Amino acid sequence: MSRPTISAVVICRDEERHIGACLDSLAWCDERIVVDSGSADATLEIVKARGAKALHHDWPGYVAQKNWALDQATSDWVLSLDADERCTDGLRQAVEATLAEGPAENGFGVRRHVFYLGRWIDHGGWYPDWKIRLVRRGAARWGGIDPHDKLEAEGATRRLDGELVHYTYPDFSGHLRTVQRFSDVVAAEWAQAGKRFSLARAVSHPPVKFLECYVWKSGWRDGWPGFVIAATSAFYVFAKYVKLWELWREPTAGSEAD
Repeated sequence: MSRPTISAVVICRDEERHIGACLDSLAWCDERIVVDSGSADATLEIVKARGAKALHHDWPGYVAQKNWALDQATSDWVLSLDADERCTDGLRQAVEATLAEGPAENGFGVRRHVFYLGRWIDHGGWYPDWKIRLVRRGAARWGGIDPHDKLEAEGATRRLDGELVHYTYPDFSGHLRTVQRFSDVVAAEWAQAGKRFSLARAVSHPPVKFLECYVWKSGWRDGWPGFVIAATSAFYVFAKYVKLWELWREPTAGSEAD
């Protein structure tokens, strides 16, 4: 079936472990663009060897970087992935069949299935993790608050019957490094927006998050990895509040925390 053209866009830095497989899963797209923010490993060599377009752009933040990358696409539609994600054959077929119909919608959501600690995660809020990833060029922008970006399309959207697979943190240490990095970003965003530290929230929100992931969203069904995810999610919430408290105690951030 004939279809409109598709650009695949990926942002990355130091992703030699993942970028080759990611680009291989996107070989069917008309254009593949990788926006790199300063890799010091073999990422760019792998990108060039795969025949994809490599562009450099200094890191301005998650949302701004993804919007800059989105603006580089030249096809009718844009499919956005992270370097540690793969487009499955089922998703490819769903995309091609849907676009051949000439859809009225400007954006399409896909399921993201995560592989972590040796197994596919099927519960705990991690699956099905619906994300808008396919958008009509010129009719969508990345929004949200760093580091939790969100692709938003104008007008109607719908879901496709296809999955992205996500090879997230390589191990628990990698998970903790991401918690450290993301909690830094969120706490800084909160402080900049004037949000004050609350002891009540710092005490109550982490256990609520654990119960949400492990009990209400059935994370227990994923065995030990499900418990690790719930506990780490709770710690991430706790870390954000601790770092916000530290920022408000700094003389440059304002008066001492409430």
